[in-house]
Amino acid sequence: MKDRLFAKLSGVVLACGIIAGCASQPTPPTPEAFNKSLADADAVAKAGDQDRAIGLYQQLAKSDPTREEPWSRIAQIQFQQGHYGQAIVAAQEALQRDKTDRQAKSVLAVAGLRIATESLGELRQDSSLAGDAKSDAQALAKQLRDTLGEAALFPPEQQTKPVVKKRRIVRRAKPPVHEAAPAENSTAAAPATPAAPATPAPTPAPAKAATTSAPAKAAGGDPFSALR
Repeated sequence: MKDRLFAKLSGVVLACGIIAGCASQPTPPTPEAFNKSLADADAVAKAGDQDRAIGLYQQLAKSDPTREEPWSRIAQIQFQQGHYGQAIVAAQEALQRDKTDRQAKSVLAVAGLRIATESLGELRQDSSLAGDAKSDAQALAKQLRDTLGEAALFPPEQQTKPVVKKRRIVRRAKPPVHEAAPAENSTAAAPATPAAPATPAPTPAPAKAATTSAPAKAAGGDPFSALR
């Protein structure tokens, strides 16, 4: 009898637990409802109420854990407020849901650099780093080796080698030399003088003497032959 009663009570308790578990898990909102709530939270953030906007983004992240937009918005707000550690955490949450979120990647990278810069600034302000630049660099390198646990990160001592300065050779451009033109070109370029007109050959005189000499010869032989 007792066993039966115990079994019934156990079944009732188990059923109540299952019902309570189902009731505690809210159903994710539809994409339209989620986008509307996200737009409302963005409007609150643009109005300047950053803390309230962060609360709205956190509620959206709980309502639909698969969406990365609320975490990306939270990372951006935390970065603008200078809370670099919280910005890194929110950016990592966004990248776990969407590895292609460029805004979350930017916040993660820049926030990490800001933290590293602040840490180096605090190390430089340490009283043990007072002195010239060389002693400051040596003390900072020692602290980095002790913190990172890598003795080979910076060599302990390095032999200084003389730096050979290279002479700078300056070559000056020579002025262009105008070569003298050859004699043939000068003569060819000179204007040709006009040739003198050729003197006409003298025309031969008419052979009158020959004609006169022939009768003379005939007359010399026979002076009276012309009268015949």
